[in-house]
Amino acid sequence: MDLRKFVAPECVFGVDARMLAASYASNIGARKVLIVTDPGVEAAGWTSDVVDGLKRAGLPYAVFDDVTPNPRAEEVMAGADVYLSENCNCIVAVGGGSPIDCAKGIGIVSTNKRHIVEFEGVDEVPFPIPPLICIPTTGGSSADVSQFAIINDMDRRVKIAIISKAILPDVALIDPVTLTTMPSELTSNTGIDTLSHAIEAYVSNAQSAVTDVLALEAIRLVTQYLAATVSDPLNVDLRSKISVACMDAGLAFSNAGLGIVHAMSHSLGGELDMPHGKTNSILLRHSIPFNFPLAGERYRQIGEAMGLDLADKDLDEVESVLVTELKRLDESVGITGGLADEGICLDDIPNLAGKAMDDPDIATNPREPGLRDIEEIYERAL
Repeated sequence: MDLRKFVAPECVFGVDARMLAASYASNIGARKVLIVTDPGVEAAGWTSDVVDGLKRAGLPYAVFDDVTPNPRAEEVMAGADVYLSENCNCIVAVGGGSPIDCAKGIGIVSTNKRHIVEFEGVDEVPFPIPPLICIPTTGGSSADVSQFAIINDMDRRVKIAIISKAILPDVALIDPVTLTTMPSELTSNTGIDTLSHAIEAYVSNAQSAVTDVLALEAIRLVTQYLAATVSDPLNVDLRSKISVACMDAGLAFSNAGLGIVHAMSHSLGGELDMPHGKTNSILLRHSIPFNFPLAGERYRQIGEAMGLDLADKDLDEVESVLVTELKRLDESVGITGGLADEGICLDDIPNLAGKAMDDPDIATNPREPGLRDIEEIYERAL
């Protein structure tokens, strides 16, 4: 067996886990905490729970909430200025992937004293970030358990991927209650994002026995519970299933890597500021025909984890049945249409494909693509 490493933060899972933020900050030795969040999370009340806990613990804090979906490099730099000017030494991120990735970026800049775009790539962060406690409020990004940060470089109109164990959070407080305020569209998009994380991790050329177990369980949970969760958003038991799936998928892809779906999705997000979960859901099933020749048996196992009876089917049938099931799952949670419905046209594809080819997620795809391969997948996804 090839050598594989596995890194993970401390994870606390369950109802009201978010209430432990102040306790963990105290244990870490926080002098002053920077809370990184966004206006939507604040409106839902999840940020105030953290603030109230810090007040009870007598811990000073500052709040940075100037974070947009697809967090931008300039937001990271502004947040780092607040972190340093307020003399903070700990970060608590409350929100989905955007606030958490922004918090990671703030930590990188605060410790390494360079512009965030200079850390693009794999293992390009020399010094670890300050202590980071994450409270995820969406069931999809897995940023709270991963060594990835995705930042939008608006100057180049591209999402950059920063991948380093130096940015792994210290603690993830995973509270399924926080998912109950998600609108249905966000629940759908982030749930399919979780599925794409798990599927890409399972077929990755850097998978391991450990990541395989996590990826397959995430696939099973999303397939079985996502549609029910969309229909019954206040059901904490269902939200818990999706939270577990998100955690499992995040630990899998953080250690096994991703592939062409995410590389292409990052290109779309950077160029057109499209929602990440939506682009993944569109691209996922269109990536399978390209990867299938080198990962057919793995896709069979993915289909079986989704509850499909594939034991007696040949690989051509497996591919067809799996793609059909992914489309059915998308439609069951309200995701329809293709990239053309999001405003993409053929003329956009060469630029998008070129940027996708430069994304580090390409490296762990099971089959090495050329530029024309990526263009063809975009074309099929229109």
